[in-house]
Order: sequence, then structure tokens, then C-alpha cells
Amino acid sequence: MTIFESIILGLIQGLTEFIPISSSGHLVIAQYFFSGASDHLFLEWINIGTLLALVVYFWSKIVGITKDVFVRHNYRLARNILVTALPAGIVGYLAADFIGSSAFFGSIVVVVIMSAIVGVVMIFLEKFPKASEVKNGESLSVWRALIIGLAQTIALIPGTSRSGATIIAGRLSGLSPKEAAEYSFLASLPIMVGVTAKVFLHDHVYLFQNLGTLFIANLVAFLSGLFAIGFLMRYLSRHSLAVFGWYRVILAAFVIGVILLQ
Repeated sequence: MTIFESIILGLIQGLTEFIPISSSGHLVIAQYFFSGASDHLFLEWINIGTLLALVVYFWSKIVGITKDVFVRHNYRLARNILVTALPAGIVGYLAADFIGSSAFFGSIVVVVIMSAIVGVVMIFLEKFPKASEVKNGESLSVWRALIIGLAQTIALIPGTSRSGATIIAGRLSGLSPKEAAEYSFLASLPIMVGVTAKVFLHDHVYLFQNLGTLFIANLVAFLSGLFAIGFLMRYLSRHSLAVFGWYRVILAAFVIGVILLQ
């Protein structure tokens, strides 16, 4: 991995982890054109930068949730976040070897297919029937939180987009686009912490072997991730996901065209 490649991959990770166009999909595409293969461990390690961006951006909200639980004894939002995180956590743990295989995670064909399918859903999302409106993530029922969590498991398929799947499910569950995005980001925290803990426990040798490039990639991912979160929160306060859906469909068509011409 060169310094240039680590900067590009860090930038892609930071921007696309939160903007609902699939970080895993873009990283697989980028590595495909860089080297023809996907380095799954490198992609897992650069989650650290985006996790830190999420913690910094939502620090006051995280503190508020902690106070709700331990001081005010209000468990609703924390409960909903854990319910949403649980399905993807269980499936990710049980199917870790399969998800980490190059035949699945590194498949550009899977990425293209999922990018197009989810893109079409985003384009027509506002025309779909939705559950009764709820104010925010705290107001979700346990069942609606679980539905968003089940959608998050679909995002284990590369090219889907975790934020995209959960924002779509949040919209269908009655949240506004902005509140769906905020809940999506908060609900990703346990998953991202779990992924980070896993690589520290099981893949720390890889860290020391690639310390320089991983540091650069994570720094770029952190800075670009902060920008991406702020951008999406502002954008979804006034717009729908449709523009991201069109981007995904066009990207899928472009990648197919390039592959066929090679």
C-alpha cells in the first residue's frame, strides 16, 4: 500500500461511511482499480478514523445519552440504539469468516448489484408508504428500532451502505430524513466500536506492519468523516435521498462499462 493509495482510501472511507453511497463498495472499487484485489484488513483498520469522527461530532449527544441512562434513568434512546445494533452485531460475529472472504466482501460484482438496487430504492423512497410519524430516535418503539436493525444487517453486503440502509428504514419507520440520519449514525456506534475492538484483539500484527499508511489513512478518514457528517445532516434537513440514489445507479453503470471494456 503506497502513501498515495492510503490517502485516497482514507478519503473515500471518510466521505462514504456517512454519505449513503457505500464506503465498502467504493473502497472495493478503488482497490480493484489500484491493484485488482481487496485488502479487507486495511479497510477494517481505517474504521478507526470514522469512529473518532462520529464520536467528536456527536460528543454532546453521547454525553446526553449517558446522563439519561445513569442520572435521569431514561433508557429509551439507549435501548433503541442497542436493539438496532444487535442484529448486525450477531450476524457479523457469526458470519465473520464469510463476510471477510474476498469472494464476498471483495466482489466488485456484488458491489455493483447492491449499489444499483439500493440506489433505485432511494430514488423512489419518498413515494413509499411510511409508518406514523415519530419525533426522533427516542420516540421509536422497540419494534421499529428492530426493523432498522434488521436493515442494518443487509448493509453487511458490500455496496449496500450501512447509513443508506438504516436511513431508508428510519424513513419508513416514521423519522424525518434528518432524524433518520442522526439515529443511523448513533446506532452505528456500537457496531463500529465492535469492529475496532475485533481488529485490535485479532489483527494487531497487521497494524504494526502497516503503521505509517494506516495512520495517514485514518487521519484523512477522520477529517473527511467530520465534513461528511456535517454535510449530510444539513442536506437532509431540506432534501431527500434521491440524489444519492441517482449517483449510485450511475456509478454502477459506469463500473460495469469499464469492466466490460477491459
